[in-house]
Amino acid sequence: MEVGIIGGGINGLFSAYYLQKMGYSVTILEQSDLLDSCSHGNAGMIVPSHIIPLAAPGMIAKGLKWMLSSTSPFYIRPRMSGSLLKWGWLFYKNATEANVQKSIPILRDISLLSKAMFQDFQKENHFDFGWHERGLMMLYQTPSMAHEEAEGAAIANKAGIEAHVLSAEEVQKLEPNTKVNAIGGVFYPGDAHLNPNLLVSNLKKYLTDKGVRFLYHTPVTGFEIKNHAVTGVLTAKDKYNFDEIVVAVGAWSGVLSEKLGISVPLQGGKGYSMLFDGLGPKVNIPAIMLEARATATPMGNALRCAGTMEIAGIDLSINMNRVQGIVNGVQRFYPELAVELPQKEQIWSGLRPCSPDGLPYIGRLNNLKNVTMATGHGMMGLSLGPATGLLVSEIIGRNKLSMDIKWLNPNRFDG
Repeated sequence: MEVGIIGGGINGLFSAYYLQKMGYSVTILEQSDLLDSCSHGNAGMIVPSHIIPLAAPGMIAKGLKWMLSSTSPFYIRPRMSGSLLKWGWLFYKNATEANVQKSIPILRDISLLSKAMFQDFQKENHFDFGWHERGLMMLYQTPSMAHEEAEGAAIANKAGIEAHVLSAEEVQKLEPNTKVNAIGGVFYPGDAHLNPNLLVSNLKKYLTDKGVRFLYHTPVTGFEIKNHAVTGVLTAKDKYNFDEIVVAVGAWSGVLSEKLGISVPLQGGKGYSMLFDGLGPKVNIPAIMLEARATATPMGNALRCAGTMEIAGIDLSINMNRVQGIVNGVQRFYPELAVELPQKEQIWSGLRPCSPDGLPYIGRLNNLKNVTMATGHGMMGLSLGPATGLLVSEIIGRNKLSMDIKWLNPNRFDG
């Protein structure tokens, strides 16, 4: 059977990995050269601790407050867009306690499944991808955030995710190589991190060696559809015929879904990252600096700092004020680190595909019997990549699924 995967990001690559293991012939159609995708530049965190979705009570008020500052961690660029208005309305409707309670077991189960698969992947030792299991620190500087994170830790422990509330002294003890300016933190020992550049480049080489075909600079422009199935994938250069199609083009999935006759509400959440050479050994445990909504992840000799969520369509331009906000946050939390605003050409930007309820889209389309979607993972695309790829292969192979995915139905907002 021939499977065509549209999109060569982390979900497309892991879908290809598990499909080729099952014996399928796999082709990946990628609109770029895959050298600068969202999977390359993210923070590299594997986060079973992240069980509360973005659409949660209080996020609307926080977002409105943050929008008043040019260096804030969240921003929605005002523009006349029907898709943005629909997404915003659905986000508002889903920013509820009921959505949080529904999402917690789903995000927990898919995250733990994915982490276990990363561990298996590491044991198979196909190649190095910088895997480390040191946990994750959630750092805070204000009593209000301390209270919020203590509540989050209690929710995590109740859901079976180990969490420890730490004092400032306990935080500093875990970070002996540099000063941490925080009144405390929550430590999640079950989290991990990796080097996404190593993972993507080496996984791509591994798949090529296994016979997976990559078609670079091949954006999909449309589809031929007959008898409730895609019979042809159209590009500017050629038409391709596959038995099964996987749509995994990240923030562009919403636009592509319209060509398939359905509505998959999705907005690109732009984020930025930068590498600071020589600072990797200074930070022992990856951290999220909560008031700054910025991250710090050691990657070998370098430290990758990332952050912001800018809802701005599919615009990848770099807003230096937002980048300055990340740098300022790192300087506040790690005052001894030599972190300065880099040149624009040293800054990476990428789009996380954000659904309005904070859950990914994984599953077959109702109207097309041979199309499976794998997108909408927000900031957790890397973290959930292996589990997503496995589920895609199980869907296409009509095998028993590793977990219940009814709430991940890509048709859940259609109509």
